[in-house]
Amino acid sequence: MNARRLRARLRGWGGVGAMATACALALVFALVLTCAGTPAGDASRTGARAVTHAAQAEECPDPEKQTLSPSGADGPTIDVIKNRRGEKRKLVVGVDQNSYRWGYRNPNGGAGGELEGFDIDLVHRIAEDVLGDPDAVQFKAIPTDQRIPAIQDGRVDMVVRTMTINCARLRDVAFSAPYFRTGQQVLAPKDSPVEGYDETLAGRRICTAAGSTAYAKLEEDRRTGDLPASADIRTTVPNQLDCLVRLQLGEVDAVVTDAALAASQAAQDPTVQLKGEAFTAEYYGVAMRKDADDLVRRVNRILVDFREDTEDGWQASYDRWLAATLGGDSSKSEPPEPPVYAREN
Repeated sequence: MNARRLRARLRGWGGVGAMATACALALVFALVLTCAGTPAGDASRTGARAVTHAAQAEECPDPEKQTLSPSGADGPTIDVIKNRRGEKRKLVVGVDQNSYRWGYRNPNGGAGGELEGFDIDLVHRIAEDVLGDPDAVQFKAIPTDQRIPAIQDGRVDMVVRTMTINCARLRDVAFSAPYFRTGQQVLAPKDSPVEGYDETLAGRRICTAAGSTAYAKLEEDRRTGDLPASADIRTTVPNQLDCLVRLQLGEVDAVVTDAALAASQAAQDPTVQLKGEAFTAEYYGVAMRKDADDLVRRVNRILVDFREDTEDGWQASYDRWLAATLGGDSSKSEPPEPPVYAREN
């Protein structure tokens, strides 16, 4: 790890003032998108409907197991990455820049503040293995509902962005083995009557990110009666942090998102908290093109090494970024051990 990255990490989040600035910037960004002719509500609802439609199709068994066995061998996908010349010889990765302690820009880092967080650590680890340089990365910040299109269009080599492995997404992209375990949870103001994912959500306005598993779950549960029919789930936004801004502005009553992300948002704003327990079990994976078999196998080999590295691997990254929000016991967040590689081709 170079000194520049270490100094950036030690600077931390920078307090409530920095948090407010980040949230304000996120809101401005969302407004700019709307004014530019892409209404956030319309576009995000379209993406969410697509995910929901796929989720209602026949389920695949154990999606977190549908990946290829590890290998350190190069192949056509890795050759393309390695053959890039000059400044372009980098791993191109889709990430988040607004998820505190996962993928975010340190507001104390100046105009060129580096991206930091658990996902970012993993990206550097992959770049070091594939290209021999942990900093040989071109980060591309992408909204939640653009993760799959960015891979399919060739804009990125992979996405490392708190992306849940599920059956619907496996039809469009390939995933690595899981690298983190989480679940959906409710976030609401501390003084809110909302108690969790239950009848207290009746008549409440709920915010989710477009194209997220949270929205798909809400839509399905309202259809089946597991969520009150009066719950308003129309508010969807491009990025998770936008939901926190809507909550702070009083435009929604609750947020549903991954518990790992909700904990980070609660750490940013002391007036909100997680309500109830996580009501799903999900796993994050690295997403790649469906035909990028050599890259999938390589990432799976890297993930094995990442877990086994006791000095600067998975546990060290958890302690550095997530222990403060998720607690010192990482056992609930650990991916399956050993991983299962059930995909044959």
